[in-house]
Amino acid sequence: MQNQKLPNATAVLILGIFSILTCCCYGVIGLTLGIIGLVLANKDIKLYQQDPTLYSNYNNLKIGRILAIIGITISTLYLVYVIVLFSTIGQEGLMDMYKEMMRRNGIQ
Repeated sequence: MQNQKLPNATAVLILGIFSILTCCCYGVIGLTLGIIGLVLANKDIKLYQQDPTLYSNYNNLKIGRILAIIGITISTLYLVYVIVLFSTIGQEGLMDMYKEMMRRNGIQ
């Protein structure tokens, strides 16, 4: 009998990668993708634990799950940073910082 592939292993891997890549979008997109990846990974882990000999791509699932956890962590930290930044200096302060950076780099 040929081993089957876990149904969500590839999706979990892709979601884990993209959760890290998109963590700089105020943390929201990366956090969302990471949570979805983690939920799918947990479903597949339960499926794998029922009969481990039946499935062949458990390593992809483990790697994707780890990447999703890393993406959730980075995105959460970035989201907290953005919230603290907005609450301390506000949107007007951020715009002033942006204009000053543009002025220093010679961009009008």
